[in-house]
Amino acid sequence: MPNIKSAKKRVLVAEARNARNKANKSALKTAIKKFEAAAAEGNRTEAEGTYKVAVKAIDKAAAKGLLHKNNAAHKKSALTLKLNNVG
Repeated sequence: MPNIKSAKKRVLVAEARNARNKANKSALKTAIKKFEAAAAEGNRTEAEGTYKVAVKAIDKAAAKGLLHKNNAAHKKSALTLKLNNVG
């Protein structure tokens, strides 16, 4: 544990950011999994709804710096291809 006051604060801030990033990344993964489950079932209407949620989550993650913009584009492209093959 650090002795200097500013270093103590950095530890606390880093822990808070780590928790926030972990929660956001978990929510992103959940949104993607929900879309993939709907796509696997072949339910077109449900897949379209969850697709919009997943793409929005990917865009938010890229804006927050959780994902690189090219990685976000790659994920969205893959989801779009899966959506187009459903039903």
